[in-house]
Amino acid sequence: MTPTVPAEWAPHRAMWLGFPSHAELWQEDLDQAQDEVAALARALAGPGGERVRLMVVGDEAEAAARARLGDTTVEIVRGQFGDIWLRDTGPIFLETAGGAVAAGFRFNGWGGKYQLEGDDIVAEQIAAASGAPLARNAFVLEGGALDHDGAGTILTTRQCLLNENRNGDWDEAKASAALAAALGAKKVLWLGDGLLNDHTDGHVDNLARFVAPGVVACPMAFGTDDPNAEVYAETARALAAMTDSRGSPLQVVRIPSPGRIVDEDGEVIPASHMNFLIANEAVIVPIYAEESGAFAVEVIRGLFPEREVIGLPSTAILTGGGSFHCISQQEPGE
Repeated sequence: MTPTVPAEWAPHRAMWLGFPSHAELWQEDLDQAQDEVAALARALAGPGGERVRLMVVGDEAEAAARARLGDTTVEIVRGQFGDIWLRDTGPIFLETAGGAVAAGFRFNGWGGKYQLEGDDIVAEQIAAASGAPLARNAFVLEGGALDHDGAGTILTTRQCLLNENRNGDWDEAKASAALAAALGAKKVLWLGDGLLNDHTDGHVDNLARFVAPGVVACPMAFGTDDPNAEVYAETARALAAMTDSRGSPLQVVRIPSPGRIVDEDGEVIPASHMNFLIANEAVIVPIYAEESGAFAVEVIRGLFPEREVIGLPSTAILTGGGSFHCISQQEPGE
């Protein structure tokens, strides 16, 4: 079989999560962020039907996790990381004729913005714990920069993947060739910019996601002052003109965005319901505001009729720059 990254809705053997472990990074948001991640872990281990492997750093973080998780089936795994964004620092698992392989990549702190000790060894820790061989790749890549349909189609953004702060002079042809060699990509679909003030330089998992073969979801502006309204409209237009690796036109569905979400200084932050996490038996949706969150959960429920759709708060996690999809990484398999 050709090596392929399974779609997120394919069966998982395990789901990895990062647990906020560094008080100097999270400061006054640490307790609430730990509460939110623990709630996510409980939802994944319960209705989500997942074997959850929660990576923690140090004694204090382990104690905080155990206090919040009680007698759940969540496995606490001691490890090392700079911060919790395992989607970007961890490996991307491929299915091959010989079994699962963990593809590892160079990580440079999202273009040199946040370089933290331990982030460069996350992929090898997860690969070793999973029992999958680690295939090292020499180029910079974060998992949140890509979304996969399980048939070799990859969604990404030019803003991130072609950014000079990642791989220098990459163009679409060089990037596509690298993704074909490392991940078995048959076709790369290029979107433009991501969300305003996204320090990842526009990761696609905040912008557009495959939800079924040939079906892509992207946001729809919420409220009259949505700061990303134009980006959302352009994304939907671009997707509607695309075909997947099989040559089939994409079906585009729209999910209400959270609208304008700001931090304590009044700055727009990159809140997105697209950062949902597809588990074996549930979909967990990050919620930032009650009204828009309820709309998003209702729409997503229609896209995943065989899974329970659960909305959970993610406001403290977002102070670190991401949400549920960003802090997770799935291992494929039964």
